[in-house]
Amino acid sequence: MGLLDLFKKQGPSSVRGAAYDDLFDDEFQRKLDYLAIVSRKVFAGRMRAERRTKKTGSGIEFADHREYNPGDDFRYLDWNVYQRFGRLLVRLFEEEEDLSIYLIVDSSRSMGFDFKQKDGTGRAGNGPKIRHAKRLAAALSYIGLANLDRVSVVSTTNRVADRMPTTRGKQRIYRVFEFLRGVEAEGSTGLEDALKQFVAQNKRRGLAVLISDLYDPAGFEKGVNVLRYNKFEPFVMHIVDPDDAKPDLSGDVRLLDCETGDEREVTITKSMLDRYAKAHEAYLKEVETFCTLKQVPYFRADVNIPFDDLILRVFRRGGFLR
Repeated sequence: MGLLDLFKKQGPSSVRGAAYDDLFDDEFQRKLDYLAIVSRKVFAGRMRAERRTKKTGSGIEFADHREYNPGDDFRYLDWNVYQRFGRLLVRLFEEEEDLSIYLIVDSSRSMGFDFKQKDGTGRAGNGPKIRHAKRLAAALSYIGLANLDRVSVVSTTNRVADRMPTTRGKQRIYRVFEFLRGVEAEGSTGLEDALKQFVAQNKRRGLAVLISDLYDPAGFEKGVNVLRYNKFEPFVMHIVDPDDAKPDLSGDVRLLDCETGDEREVTITKSMLDRYAKAHEAYLKEVETFCTLKQVPYFRADVNIPFDDLILRVFRRGGFLR
């Protein structure tokens, strides 16, 4: 059963919520079905050992032996060892468990900023970055749900702004759509504080996909390190809008920080714009270098690249499917 088949089974309220939302329209849902099929092929071709935990239980893959203790189940005794060495040893097996996937969507005001707005502020609240982030979060959620993983979505500013409880099964994708439609870009960025709250709320460790423009005055590194130090597996999807690096500004202007409200009057010249573009590119490389050194999977998610093309690149490079 595909996603559109599931859609047809939803009630009228779901039809209004999904069919008429241009972010998650029929074409978007068809692409999700295709991506889910590709993901299953990729996953099937990998060793399932990548997904095993360090726990031992009643799985099917042998892990180790331990000495027999009174009360142990005789079915797990290794009689071959007993016949050869006269020792009663119990077989232990590796236990597989479903992966917990957390989609962490940065919903600060900078994510909603749009330089193409001509109202003098650029603050649309529904700019290309937040829209791209929502689509990527929905796509990765569906892939996780289709692979029977546990999926949760949270939105963050300098705190956890909202969260969708953990769910399973691809029919739950409409819950993800509903949650993401309600996410608005507002508030200031504070990744460290937000992710400290996130790890406190989620005791079950897993893959934590941070979807953000990483415009954090205190430094994006602190937020990523919170995930690393608390034994989550961070995965960074860096939302990048090329227009951020080349604003259409000239002459005497008053710049307003969309998150803090701070203002500064400056005179914009071509040489200043060139220096700004170079500084922006240096920052992008700094982010990528940090993630490489810390062995954190990193993807630069240009808003001009279709979400499905980007997800296919994620599959090719690995790091999301376990």
